[in-house]
Amino acid sequence: MADLKAIAESLIKGKAAEVKELVRKAVEAKVPPGKILNEGLVAGMSVVGERFKKNEFYVPEVLIAARAMHAGMEILQPQLAAAGVKAVAKVAIGTVKGDLHDIGKNLVSMMWKGGGFEVVDLGIDVPPEKFVQAAKDGCSVIGLSALLTTTMPQMKDVIKALKDAGQKAKVVIGGAPVTQNYADEIGADGYAPDAASAVDIAKKLLKLN
Repeated sequence: MADLKAIAESLIKGKAAEVKELVRKAVEAKVPPGKILNEGLVAGMSVVGERFKKNEFYVPEVLIAARAMHAGMEILQPQLAAAGVKAVAKVAIGTVKGDLHDIGKNLVSMMWKGGGFEVVDLGIDVPPEKFVQAAKDGCSVIGLSALLTTTMPQMKDVIKALKDAGQKAKVVIGGAPVTQNYADEIGADGYAPDAASAVDIAKKLLKLN
């Protein structure tokens, strides 16, 4: 029997080649792709997220673990598609207009992928209309990142643009200068103080918990 626990453990240690090989073996052993995803890759990323929250892991460890997850997903993606395994939800993320920072955004994107979401990464310097389009394309959560106090007001503009377009997507905001108070003030649905929390918040907003 394929060792799904070993997949999770190798992912936590960031051993990409090992993860890839173990996933390949699990596929060859006819383990259902959804089981490999949830009990192997997602389980591993959950531990990484928890350790990140507790400051036991830092950004480099998370990035290395995420790279290992991607290695496993390369093997698993076609199997998931063939088996009709759907992502838990489709979400979009981007750094708001005028802001060119992407490390925080990339971390959240990886954590969301690790949580089983299909992630549309809109990149940096993203205008409100692009977020609106993502909502129209079926993204049920929109993640907004800002690292500058000068670009934070863009978040308010995106929320207004979504409302004006009649879009019901939930908006989660985050970034170094962003606070829960600011999220409340501009009418965001959620605030993520760190990348790991973004997974919990998205699941809570979509009632997936």
